[in-house]
Amino acid sequence: MNVVYLFSDEHSGSAMGNSGHPLVQTPNLDCLAEQSLVFDNAYCNYPICTPSRLSMLTGRYPHQIEAWDLGAVLDPDKYPTWGHHLSDYETILCGRTHFNGPDRLNGFGQRLLDDLPRWIQSGGAPRRGPDARRASNSHVSECGPGHHSNSSYDTLAADTAIEYLNARESGSSDKPFLLYCGFMLPHFPLIAHPDYYTLYDPETLELPDTWDEPLEDQHPIIQHHRWSWRNEVPPPEEIVRRATASYYALITYIDNEIGRILDAINSSSLKDDTVVIYTSDHGEMRGHHGIWQKQCFYEDAVRVPLMVRQPGGSSARLRQNVSLIDVLPTLLDIAGSEIPPDLPGRSLLETARVPDETPRKVFAEYHHMGMLNAGFMLKKGDHKLCHYVDNPPQLFDLSTDPDENHDLANDPGHVVTLADLNRELRALIDPDEINDRCRRNQAERAASTRRETE
Repeated sequence: MNVVYLFSDEHSGSAMGNSGHPLVQTPNLDCLAEQSLVFDNAYCNYPICTPSRLSMLTGRYPHQIEAWDLGAVLDPDKYPTWGHHLSDYETILCGRTHFNGPDRLNGFGQRLLDDLPRWIQSGGAPRRGPDARRASNSHVSECGPGHHSNSSYDTLAADTAIEYLNARESGSSDKPFLLYCGFMLPHFPLIAHPDYYTLYDPETLELPDTWDEPLEDQHPIIQHHRWSWRNEVPPPEEIVRRATASYYALITYIDNEIGRILDAINSSSLKDDTVVIYTSDHGEMRGHHGIWQKQCFYEDAVRVPLMVRQPGGSSARLRQNVSLIDVLPTLLDIAGSEIPPDLPGRSLLETARVPDETPRKVFAEYHHMGMLNAGFMLKKGDHKLCHYVDNPPQLFDLSTDPDENHDLANDPGHVVTLADLNRELRALIDPDEINDRCRRNQAERAASTRRETE
């Protein structure tokens, strides 16, 4: 059985027609969802690019593979990836991966299209020096219709993937294949192709109630997050509307590119023996709670779309909590390979076959900029605990508060729930030990960088 893995960057699980969004136009993903197992409660394990991706590729939590932040470099000799596990497959990388270090393959057999250079990705926004802090909210205000290399790159990624699929249809190899096709969009900058931007009228968009939430009313960790990521002062409503329209337009753009790949599969014999999976590395806050980008544990940052289409397989919507560490066991299940018993995840196909007797837990963590110390999320059923080392926790009941406006951590009626989730979190990890290990690693890397530049 072949696998085509379609992987976008920064697509929030709620921003899609099939997930119930009233405005976002995703006809191709909607069609794929109708033919797939759709996991409505799918989560990333780290709400920022590189650690989330490395965790997904190894099937292990970020702290288990020392993927502490955006500077993480995977040691494939210690932590095998999909490519190592699926050695009987032709394993292909195409497009956006966000790998660091000299190894551009990380166990895969070949790469058809490399990542965009970082200087192109930046869009010219100042990242360091005296203008960096002054550029408050520049990542939001630099938005609207226009032409950006991210969009043309994603078109090239789709073209390259289609070329490969056409070659396989022509019999270029007898081996089963895993084609990973990564996209830049809908990641910042929020510059959307004019043809797609015009699909959304900024003036009529419904904005989140909390887009201008006062900083002083928020949890101390959220306050620090907003300051660290230049969100401390909400942009004007006009900018918020334009940025929101741009984000939706980028999603529709990538939906079109995904549609072209799906057409190539559906119009060929590959459709009969190819599984298609779509997901994203994390979400996008798009102004909820005054936050843009991700780097926190609110639903818009950590919940992602996730769907699996099998040839001749059934379609269903599943509410079980799942996460991106479940992808590797799923791929091994598809390949008929043994799943290592020490992997913390579970095959998504097994989850669909055998319903959980008790609510399943998902775990995420964050150690990058914007967090004073380590942060951890544990979601069980509809309850979500956000644990911050040396700072107060947050507790939400998503069944009654899907927008996470009411922190229940200090509510006397939820003392038992808070204690139960804390106990389950500490059964899984030692927050203080992980925080100390992370800080040592980050300090060592910082010292090494200083020595290299002296």
